Amino acid sequence: MTLAVRYTAARTLDTAPAESSSPGPGEVELAPAYVGICGTDLHIFHGDMDARVTTPAVLGHEMSGHVIRVGPDVEGWRPGDAVTVMPLRWDDTCPACRSGHQHICQHLDFIGIDSPGAMQQRWTVPASTLVRLPESLPLDRAALVEPTAVAVHDVGRAGVRDGERVVVVGGGPVGVLIALVARAAGADVRVVELSAHRRLLAEKLGLATWDPAAVDVPELVREWTGDAGADVAFEVSGAAGGVDTAVEVLGVRGRLCLVAIHPRPREINLHRFFWRELTLVGARLYDRSDFEKAVALVADGTVPAERLISKVVPLTEAPAAFEALEAGGDVMKILVDCTDEAPGAAV
Repeated sequence: MTLAVRYTAARTLDTAPAESSSPGPGEVELAPAYVGICGTDLHIFHGDMDARVTTPAVLGHEMSGHVIRVGPDVEGWRPGDAVTVMPLRWDDTCPACRSGHQHICQHLDFIGIDSPGAMQQRWTVPASTLVRLPESLPLDRAALVEPTAVAVHDVGRAGVRDGERVVVVGGGPVGVLIALVARAAGADVRVVELSAHRRLLAEKLGLATWDPAAVDVPELVREWTGDAGADVAFEVSGAAGGVDTAVEVLGVRGRLCLVAIHPRPREINLHRFFWRELTLVGARLYDRSDFEKAVALVADGTVPAERLISKVVPLTEAPAAFEALEAGGDVMKILVDCTDEAPGAAV
């Protein structure tokens, strides 16, 4: 018998025994090592996604681990392989899939939301979701490949180019990762973030930051760019004020990339879009090439994943970790250690 962290109702998680069965055709069984808690997991914890999530639900989609068993007809994988998972299962028949955009399939199964996730000691997934990890990459760092893939996709959607000026509004984990990936693409980046702790972490990573409560961000952008405005802005805050800032800082023909999930409609200055011929692009999830690039960026240290990890807790303490993230404070990324050796684990 193994253990899993389950969401059972709003603000209610438990750690319960979970059955482990042999992988079927085209499937592999994994032993998750580390699983990150992300903003979507917190939305589920708050009960905001009850219309989508079937309880009890095993959470988690930011993970690293090893292959334990392979099912029939699985080729190219063997027990012991270090992997992460691109947690998407698409139908390959809908209009989005037929046009080559499987990652936004109109009937997408996002594994860890729509089906059981990685926050358990054994996890069976389609072999098609596996992404190989270098043996030299520590598995705790590898747990940040998935959010890094989000950032890679976002920077690609925005078309960030060498020498461009980029403003990232929101300095949480994904915002900082976007800033790092954009910088690696040659951009000059500024991060706008209210939290002093998050600004300090970004600055330790060599990123310039602004506190929107203390300075006039659009005015600073005008000074920084010689009144031209930013080429690209990323809205990662999820707040109405963040949307306003992201629009205001853009120069002529600037691009706004919407990354944050806004649970309700927002007012937006459409006159600004008309007057400056701005472009708005949405960015959701990732494809395999984004994942493979993310693996490379984490492995070579371009994304110093270890410096974004605030805390690692055993699987049995995951419910308390959700509450700690919800409380905010000096926390960026918490990982759940799902290994059999974790304190309190049952096998």
